[in-house]
Amino acid sequence: WFDSKGFHPVGYYSKEKYSDVGYNLACILTFPSHQRKGYGRFLIAFSYELSKKEEKVGSPEKPMSDLGQQAYKPYWTSTIVDFMLNQSGDSKSMSIMDISKETSIMSDDIIFTLNQLGILKFVNGAYFISAERSSLEELAKKHPIKEPRVDPSKLHWTPYITDVKRDKFSIHSKKASLDEDSASS
Repeated sequence: WFDSKGFHPVGYYSKEKYSDVGYNLACILTFPSHQRKGYGRFLIAFSYELSKKEEKVGSPEKPMSDLGQQAYKPYWTSTIVDFMLNQSGDSKSMSIMDISKETSIMSDDIIFTLNQLGILKFVNGAYFISAERSSLEELAKKHPIKEPRVDPSKLHWTPYITDVKRDKFSIHSKKASLDEDSASS
């Protein structure tokens, strides 16, 4: 937060440098006097922007507290719906892995969110996303991306690089979508 007196801290975020289970955040706190102003969501978005810079998917440390769930569920929902509505181009199909690679949200969290929204179907051992554009537009109105937002162009940070081939959370280790599989055949 910034005013005529300068910068003021509004919260705290602790980056998980390396996690065997894919956590990208160890601790998040918004000071009580600044809660309900969007700073917690900003810190969550910041953690995912750092994950994008690392070219990894991530998830918050689990189990999450009740307040953690209250903060993450709306973030996941608005981010996933926005991606499906605006970032998917002309593609008629997309996979959970496509969403994960672009948002850096771990597939388990995407599955949870899509299931909560009622647009994930499980048929013959496979997940299918079933959402018409009109229902996505309605969900986007109900779950908008809120301010303040992270501007990735102003994020200057160099991640610690690990062996990508052996890092199971690297987006490069994720399988391609069905469209990419059929195009390469």
